[in-house]
Amino acid sequence: EVQLVESGGGLVQPGGSLRLSCAASGFTFRRYAMDWVRQAHGRLEWVSTIYSGDGSTSYLGSVKGRFTISRDNIKNTLYLQMNSLKPEDTGVYYCTWGAHRGPGTQVTVSS
Repeated sequence: EVQLVESGGGLVQPGGSLRLSCAASGFTFRRYAMDWVRQAHGRLEWVSTIYSGDGSTSYLGSVKGRFTISRDNIKNTLYLQMNSLKPEDTGVYYCTWGAHRGPGTQVTVSS
């Protein structure tokens, strides 16, 4: 059974940082690209992808330079380091593998 469990969200002031984690199980994690997506105002938005193999990455334009996606193929864990957070980054963040998605972790950026 595929399981994805996100953690690390919380309330942070603008300009602050958070590091999200996603523990993956039930599939061969190292073989697949993984994504972070977020949901806010009823809209689901892709944030970032990290590929298997060379670990290349891609980002939504508005987070590029502020967010860093990474993975640990030994721990089967996906990460998202989020710096210089803005109120518009507020939302529920999910890690995804294909059609699978975890329960999400809430990120709120507010003063």
